[in-house]
Amino acid sequence: MKHLPPLTALRAFEAAARHSSFKSAAAELGVTPTAISHQIRLLEQHCGQPLFRRQPRPLALTAAGQQLFPVVREGLDRFSDALADLRAGAVRGRLRVTATNAFAARWLVPRLPLWQQSHPQLRLDIVGTDVVLNLKAGEADVAIRYCRTPPTGFDSVELVRDTFFVVGSPSLVGPAVAPMTPADLAGFPLIEYGWPATDTEAPTWRRWETVAGETHDAVPPLATLTSLSFHEELHAIEAVIAGQGIAICSDVLVGRALADGALIRLSDISLPGYGFYITYQPGHARDAAIKAFLNWVRETL
Repeated sequence: MKHLPPLTALRAFEAAARHSSFKSAAAELGVTPTAISHQIRLLEQHCGQPLFRRQPRPLALTAAGQQLFPVVREGLDRFSDALADLRAGAVRGRLRVTATNAFAARWLVPRLPLWQQSHPQLRLDIVGTDVVLNLKAGEADVAIRYCRTPPTGFDSVELVRDTFFVVGSPSLVGPAVAPMTPADLAGFPLIEYGWPATDTEAPTWRRWETVAGETHDAVPPLATLTSLSFHEELHAIEAVIAGQGIAICSDVLVGRALADGALIRLSDISLPGYGFYITYQPGHARDAAIKAFLNWVRETL
């Protein structure tokens, strides 16, 4: 077995690092500040270097402490969750879920009250980011990946594939309208957002022009007419809802806005999108919680 420091030392370090205070850590753990200091020194001896800068105040982590803190915090959280599961004999504890910023904000967050009603004992930690977190390293328990094909090396279940079409706010384009021609669309501010340059099938205005040219004789160079550009898809959607322009958006992400009339579909032309995949490590220790989340998402779509 690998040589590990005492659990009491790790608990003392995690509490002190989280509070930036030996005194507060002692109050939380029900010991004296001297006891916390003693445990920290034991851990520093084990690591071979200081973990805190004690002077000048306030207390702060060293570079080594900053490296160790998230690992210890995650490990203690997982111990707590596993023990809670064993005590309860049920799906409970905590599940860390990562998804793109746009999916987290536009689809997942609005539906979390439904999750809390059906699974009150299982807390979700939502990590909205377009950075691909490392599931093998434990940066998240489950990911909602957005890609054309299933991620390799994991268990993946396709939830839904989206479709893209042009949408706009009634505050900009007026009330319900008949499908607009490409020339009609050119009369409004056009919004775009970032896609990888290597993805030639991405649902961009340039791609939309190509598809529109198959059924329309005159298609303006819409890709050159964009007046707003965003790095984040989420920001582009918010701008469209605010009436700042029209854009090509995912039906999955703007479905609610279309249903409640905040957005209107402006053209019959559509572009194929990508798949949303629930992805996780095979044999994950929190398999029951992951399956509960997977089934809930499927039922909610």
